[in-house]
Amino acid sequence: MAKEKAIIRSDMTRFQWTIMEMKKHKVAYVMVAPYFILFTLFTVVPVLLSLVLSFTSFDLLNWPKFIFLDNYIRLFLDDDVFITAIKNTLKFAVVTGPGSYLLSMLFAWFINELRPKVRSIMTLLFYAPSISGNVYLIWTLFFSSDEYGIVNAWGMKLGLLSEPVLWFQDKKYIFVLCCCVALWTSLGTSFLTFIAGFQCVDFSLYEAGAVDGVKNRWQELYYITMPYMRPQMMLGAILAITGAFGFGGVITNLVGFPSPDYCAHTIMHHLDDYGGQRFEMGYASAIATLLFLMMIGCNLLINRILRKIGT
Repeated sequence: MAKEKAIIRSDMTRFQWTIMEMKKHKVAYVMVAPYFILFTLFTVVPVLLSLVLSFTSFDLLNWPKFIFLDNYIRLFLDDDVFITAIKNTLKFAVVTGPGSYLLSMLFAWFINELRPKVRSIMTLLFYAPSISGNVYLIWTLFFSSDEYGIVNAWGMKLGLLSEPVLWFQDKKYIFVLCCCVALWTSLGTSFLTFIAGFQCVDFSLYEAGAVDGVKNRWQELYYITMPYMRPQMMLGAILAITGAFGFGGVITNLVGFPSPDYCAHTIMHHLDDYGGQRFEMGYASAIATLLFLMMIGCNLLINRILRKIGT
């Protein structure tokens, strides 16, 4: 029977075989169709339109006018703030991307070792900051720039500070504080994904690993758990990269927009400036296209790295 199917498939073209398979699984395609249609209309089409608009001059009032590569030339040769935004974005991405990814995995691994009831409580405690609307309020309360801020008040009381420090106005502290807040709020969806992945690992694999020479928990994590969790790890990597390059909301809520001397100005801020305030949609589309390409490149790189884990 299998040989007959192989012969039938060999006589078909790729297109004919695809049509046959679609007819065979038509119910599944009907079930997927609503999501596929919405995804195409609200994700794929806007991305393609943004790519086209990046070669135009468009202000939402007049019809787009093609200017070809002028937007990209202006970005790299005439826009010094954009160069600053790229540098700041890469700095934040290098710290918060891998940092949030590793923290999510390590905390999920730690919590997975606890008893079920304790695990549920700890998961809630670690996940809560990512969904709380009071996160920025707490940090601004602690690092308020006047003498009533908790850090300033205790620092002056203990003699560590002679006068209040302008934490979110001083360029020396903004980068570190924003990274800390980003890492603190990074235990979100990827964190829950890792916990689910750890709980799905077959325990018989650990017994087989012990027989094959796996000696400690770190070797179990690298040679057994992580290869088994590649789908969850890939999703976590995508979320970490997206969050790292979309690192703008944290800075805006803590520092304001624009930041002092553009010290925390990111590509997302530059995109919001030209797209949401100046309405230069062609120029904003060029910025969005470059940001999209940077994310795709990082995703491909991370995918190649994850494939080598445990091999």
